Order: sequence, then C-alpha cells, then structure tokens
Amino acid sequence: MAAPILPISPSILPDAIRPAGQPSGGTNFKDVLSSAVETVEAAGRSASTAVEKFLSGEGEELHTTILATQRAELSFDLFMQARNKAVSAYQEIMRMQM
Repeated sequence: MAAPILPISPSILPDAIRPAGQPSGGTNFKDVLSSAVETVEAAGRSASTAVEKFLSGEGEELHTTILATQRAELSFDLFMQARNKAVSAYQEIMRMQM
C-alpha cells in the first residue's frame, strides 16, 4: 500500500525561498517578493557584466557569457510567470461574491 501524501510544512522549504535572516516560521510576502526581485536583478547585473567583459576582450569566454545571459533571461521569465499567477489569483479573489 502506498504511503499517504503529507502536506508541505514550512520547515522543509528550501532556504532559497526564505529571505535571509528570517526564521523558518512566518515570512512576509513583501520580504519574499523583495528577495525574488533582488535575485532577478543580480542575475541581470551578472549577465551585463559578462557581456561587457566579453565585448571589451577582458578574457570572458563566449559560452560563459551566453550561460549568464540565459540564466538571467530564465530567472526573469520565471519571476514574470510567478507575478502573473499572483495577479491572476488576486483578480480571482476580487471577483468572489461575499
């Protein structure tokens, strides 16, 4: 017989989801969103730096530059999908009748 599916508890969520310095208890949505924005911005800055180094001939290799730009693009796309889901959920809640 298969084991039952257990709910996810906040204590087993990866630290990447939790903002730094916060206990595993309750986290604010604002803090999680701020952390996600900072992560996406850091990936974009890293990609820009890699492209600048490659174009100036400072020893950055082409595949490293492409990987950095793809990583930044994927993190931005993931962030936008999460944003779209949050907006959609908010709109659905606002459509509910009281």
